[in-house]
Amino acid sequence: MKKNQSVWLLPLAGSLLLATAASSSQDPPVYLERTDSLDSTNRITGSIRFGLNITGKFLNPGGGFNSRNPAGNGRRTARGDAYNYDDGYVLKDSSGNAGGQTWYWGYDNSSQVNASQANSIDLHRVTAPGLPGENSADTPSVGAEVSYDYQLGVKADWDQLRYGVEVAVNYMPFSFDINGSYNTSIATRTDTYAYTPGTTPPGAPYQGGYGGPGFLLGSSPINSTTTLVPGANLRVDDHFDADLWGFRLGPYIEDPLTEKFSLHASGGLAVGIVDANANWKETLTLPGGGGGTTTAGGGSDTAVKWGYYIGVDAVYQLSDHWGVDAGVQFQDLGTYSHDFGGRTAQLDLSQSVYVQLGVSYSF
Repeated sequence: MKKNQSVWLLPLAGSLLLATAASSSQDPPVYLERTDSLDSTNRITGSIRFGLNITGKFLNPGGGFNSRNPAGNGRRTARGDAYNYDDGYVLKDSSGNAGGQTWYWGYDNSSQVNASQANSIDLHRVTAPGLPGENSADTPSVGAEVSYDYQLGVKADWDQLRYGVEVAVNYMPFSFDINGSYNTSIATRTDTYAYTPGTTPPGAPYQGGYGGPGFLLGSSPINSTTTLVPGANLRVDDHFDADLWGFRLGPYIEDPLTEKFSLHASGGLAVGIVDANANWKETLTLPGGGGGTTTAGGGSDTAVKWGYYIGVDAVYQLSDHWGVDAGVQFQDLGTYSHDFGGRTAQLDLSQSVYVQLGVSYSF
């Protein structure tokens, strides 16, 4: 969606800039005194770049204990379907669960057989109610940019309005840490499934296939119970960092209000290369100090993001060649998202605002 958006926003930005230029023709022409800076057709600007309104997130802390995540810590069947229990699965088979039974099921331990009643198998899902859907942090950052403006022409009867093409390369690092502790409970749901009396289930562990045939188990639980034990705690330590290499290309217009001061507007295509690394660690302490479990992971990833930008700058000429530049830019590169070894991290670049301060050289 973002890639398609950038395609039509590029000509739109150009149209807006030209419309702004046309509106200026309604004012009486003011011919400025010629200077080297007005005659220059090229300008290079180096800027410090402050990134704002950028948010980083880690989704669904707690792994399999978070009810928003799949059961079984991401385990999958041979066919690639997700487990719907921590210690097994009961899914629809190729027959559509004809007769209210399925051969597409599996379980891990022999203790699950006849645990609640005869001719049945228990399957369990353990969660920690109340865990958040995400942990987020604002990530204001400081980077740098080098831009090059190439002038295509001047409208002398439009207050010396200049227009051309702008290209820029920028860099910005991002880093955030999310640390937290959540007091919660341990909820264990037990679903009991029946099998035909007089038959014997396959020994554990067992994983039935989608296509069958295989040992048949009832496709719906005949009983379901949930036990809740308070006093658990989840400790979360997440770290994310990324380098964003950006590129901009689009038309610009510049209105020299005086011999020294001008306003510069541009917009067009933006491209970003995200080089990211993340690591995370989560420790769940069980109620009553009864031990706990620690899970951790991490990884690295590189992705390309497409979008658009719109910016406005004020330029003040200190001399015929040197000037200072201050501006603000809005940029939409969408949202970067990746699974780093079991936890999904996101960097929201869809509403980025950049404030820039720089020095320019005209020639």
